[in-house]
Amino acid sequence: MNAPSARTYFLTGAALLVLLGLTVGASYIDLGPFNTIFAMAIALAKAVLILLFFMHVRYNPPILWLFVGTGFFWLGIMFVLALSDYMTRGWR
Repeated sequence: MNAPSARTYFLTGAALLVLLGLTVGASYIDLGPFNTIFAMAIALAKAVLILLFFMHVRYNPPILWLFVGTGFFWLGIMFVLALSDYMTRGWR
């Protein structure tokens, strides 16, 4: 198991700063209905970088990848259940 070098951390931090700039720049551009999709794609890219490099998931055995994936799967289930409750309320 190789530990990441300082260069990896600097490149990952630089990529996160570029994505931050892209997020700020995208907030000034009107993309119509694609604003949310674009912002979520950038947020997903940032989350993947943080998960893989800063949380060291990339350098761990595959069993840890399974547990991380399972955690996100359950998080998705919780979001779907919460949003299904929210979207079916008759507040209008």
